[in-house]
Amino acid sequence: MVKQTVVFGHRGYPAKFPENSLAGFTYAVQHQIEGLEFDVHLTKDSVPVIMHDEKINRTTNGKGYIRDYTLAELRQFQLANGDPVPTLAEFLRVVANQDVQLNLEFKTDKIQYPNIERIVLGMVHATPLRHPVIFSSFHLPTIKRCQVLAPDELYCWLTDRRVKDPVGLVAKEHLAGLHLSHYQDDVPVVERIWTVDSVKQATKLFNDHVEGIFTDDFVTMMDLKHQLFAE
Repeated sequence: MVKQTVVFGHRGYPAKFPENSLAGFTYAVQHQIEGLEFDVHLTKDSVPVIMHDEKINRTTNGKGYIRDYTLAELRQFQLANGDPVPTLAEFLRVVANQDVQLNLEFKTDKIQYPNIERIVLGMVHATPLRHPVIFSSFHLPTIKRCQVLAPDELYCWLTDRRVKDPVGLVAKEHLAGLHLSHYQDDVPVVERIWTVDSVKQATKLFNDHVEGIFTDDFVTMMDLKHQLFAE
């Protein structure tokens, strides 16, 4: 049996809810999403929170860097739906014991938060999850620090560049795969592709049986997958 592509909600379900919102994550879990991708930063008082950007400007009614606010200070701002910026702890309560594959991205390519790897791994390991979490980052040193702390986890490197020797890179860095903005043909390593919102692109990737796709509209992509592989 050929393995089917796993559909990940990219930052939850941005087609219907604010990205990286607890409302979007909750809806996705309630509607049997296969996977969830989300991004983690640290506040000034070292609390992991979920947001894509280093600054809160684009997705909240506030301004400034996450790292310059304590959690209590950050809570004075809201996402577009009125929700606060979610903490990792809140997110983990939503997904605990659920049949969903998680992809946690450490947002450390621009800011290296002190001890973020230890803090986040500890919280994840304390949560009852049904599948091993995939940890990813654009920042390879972050992955290397995680590997020292928890060598048996699944680690994937993110890049928007073409990888010249993917097999060699995966072996050298002890990776579980690559998360790419493009599909590389005939590459015998695990590939997950972001961000796939085109039905045409998704159809090709489903038929190529890539390991996973990240999409802003998981409902459309799950419908497409069911149409393509209906028995």
